[in-house]
Formats: sequence, C-alpha cells, structure tokens
Amino acid sequence: MVSSRQGSLADMPTPNGQLVHLEFTSAFEMLDFVQVVTEHMGRSVGLDDDARHWVSVAIRESVINAIKHGNRNDATKHVFVDLETPQGQPQLNIRVRDEGEGFEPEEVADPLAPENLLKSSGRGIFLIRNFMDNVVLQRAPEGGMEIRMTKRVQPGDASASANA
Repeated sequence: MVSSRQGSLADMPTPNGQLVHLEFTSAFEMLDFVQVVTEHMGRSVGLDDDARHWVSVAIRESVINAIKHGNRNDATKHVFVDLETPQGQPQLNIRVRDEGEGFEPEEVADPLAPENLLKSSGRGIFLIRNFMDNVVLQRAPEGGMEIRMTKRVQPGDASASANA
C-alpha cells in the first residue's frame, strides 16, 4: 500500500488478475496520478496506444465528473477508483465512485439535441459511452454514484502496442 496526504493506492493480486484501488480527496491535482496508473494497467493488459488514449480520456472525464458534479468540489469527500485486469480476460474493468447525492442517468440531456449543441458542457457521459465497450451508471451500494466501464483488448492490440 502506497499512501500520501491526498490518497492511497492498494495494488493487490487477486485470484482473478490484478486490482488497483485508489482513494483520494476531491482534488483535480490527482488526475495525473490516476492517468499514470490507468496507462500502466492498460499497457499490462495489452491495450494498444489508441485504446489506452481513449480509456484515459474516459477515466479523466469520470473522475472530473465525480469531483465536480458528484462531490461538488467538497474536499472532505472522496473519489474511489478501481482498475481490474481479470485473469484470462483481455480487458480492463474500471469503477469510479463519488460520495455525492447521485442522479438519474436517463435524465442526462442528449448532447446531440439541437438545443444542446452549443452548450459548453454535457458531453462527458456521451463521450465515455463511445470510447468504452461497456458502461453502466448507477447508484453505488455504499452511497454516491458509480460508473463501471470495460475496455476489451481487440485482436492485434498487443502487437500494435509492442511495435510502438
């Protein structure tokens, strides 16, 4: 376990693969650290450069949403990030959870609707759904809101990554 004033990192082998758990206060300064860990996990499972880039964009957007919208920039509230590479499954599973009040995902405005096209925000969940293979938004059993995302390794990803 690696700990710091801002958060902690637990990197544990599991019977099903590798699991990294991050917990930190609602601080945008933690985004770069989350990105470094995500890049490492994506590389370890065999995602190519493009896939790792889009996963990075999706997780950054998820963490920003957790801090800004979920925890409302409240530094006393935490963000939780789990990254898992299941044994025998070429994929990266990600869970981001906040301690906010939550929302109804089906009530999120469609960013492609004509009345929303010129808005400067509101595209994050739309982008995440397009970058990841599977996305589930729901209220977390522990409280707050969570987003669960999966990115599967596509045939040829590992060789493209190795040639980079």
